[in-house]
Amino acid sequence: MSRVEEAIRRAHDSGRGAFVGYLPIGFPDLQTSIDAALTLARNGVDVIELGPPYSDPVMDGEVIQQATQQALANGYRTRDLFTAVREITAQTDVPVVVMTYWNPVLQYGIDRYADDLLAAGGAGLITPDITPEAAGEWIAASNRTGLDRIFLAAPTSTDKRLDLVISSSTGFVYTVSTMGITGERAALDRAARTLVERMRARGAASACVGIGISNPEQIAGVVEYADGAIVGTALVKALRDGGLDGLAATTRALADGTPSARFATGN
Repeated sequence: MSRVEEAIRRAHDSGRGAFVGYLPIGFPDLQTSIDAALTLARNGVDVIELGPPYSDPVMDGEVIQQATQQALANGYRTRDLFTAVREITAQTDVPVVVMTYWNPVLQYGIDRYADDLLAAGGAGLITPDITPEAAGEWIAASNRTGLDRIFLAAPTSTDKRLDLVISSSTGFVYTVSTMGITGERAALDRAARTLVERMRARGAASACVGIGISNPEQIAGVVEYADGAIVGTALVKALRDGGLDGLAATTRALADGTPSARFATGN
């Protein structure tokens, strides 16, 4: 069982769905982003998801794009990722996964990226823009290093696609709640529940739902049927508008949505 799987299991054993919290590296500056990740860990997040800034973020909504563009303007470099992960994992046992577009991994070198992430204490990669059949080198590097590889499943995925994503993923499957870019939404689509049900029927061990989750009520709804909830935009806004104190308060409030009778009863 990987560190990510263990973190999800610990949450379930305590009667909660897992809370995965996303923040971009280097926003508003590198050291504050490190402190912000530790703030997540100390206020209820079970898995930290770090996003390296990228110049063409096709999946990111406006809030996250603005944050990553600021980080790039501040001079973010790929080496800063490993510095951040190293400093975070030295101070918390909460596993750190990296949500990265694939081109920076290719430019850095797949095996080198995996080795440096492992050496820094990272737990795995979420790769939103590469499919399992195109990720043979990464799957091999993941097998060699023990890093989790987390692929995405979408409401439009065919059964054949779901089978491939489920069999190729470790840690959890990133379950896209709705089609579109990241950002807060007033209500989550029924499609997310249906997608998780389809994945369960096809043998998925762990599914965490992301995109559009922004308040405790939405988290509570998600963990009724999924293993965990992924929050990004609401946390980035809290850091932007309220600094570390605002981020801590928002994280605690969101964590209040994770308790679930589903896990308390061992279901």
